[in-house]
Amino acid sequence: MFKDGMVSMIQKAKKMQEDMKVAQEEIKSISCQGESGSGAVQITLTGEYLVTKIEIDESLLTDKDMLEDLIMIALNDASSQIREISKAKLKNVTGGIDLPF
Repeated sequence: MFKDGMVSMIQKAKKMQEDMKVAQEEIKSISCQGESGSGAVQITLTGEYLVTKIEIDESLLTDKDMLEDLIMIALNDASSQIREISKAKLKNVTGGIDLPF
């Protein structure tokens, strides 16, 4: 009886591991766009936190300090979106258990 329970537990662990790999690949393939200044700065990130696109309204090119702040805000916005999507996908795999990934 103990052996059957152990086999079942190992099978569940393997399934979770496979599901985790699928979720991680899905996360890599997502793309999120963060923005600031009512869309004046837009930054696109992949699920691996790589910047793939930056768009800046020309009106911001004369104010360096404001532009730097808006870039930071847009990057943080996109990063936050990636983090939330990743968290949701991994939570589905782990059945709601928060694991330190």
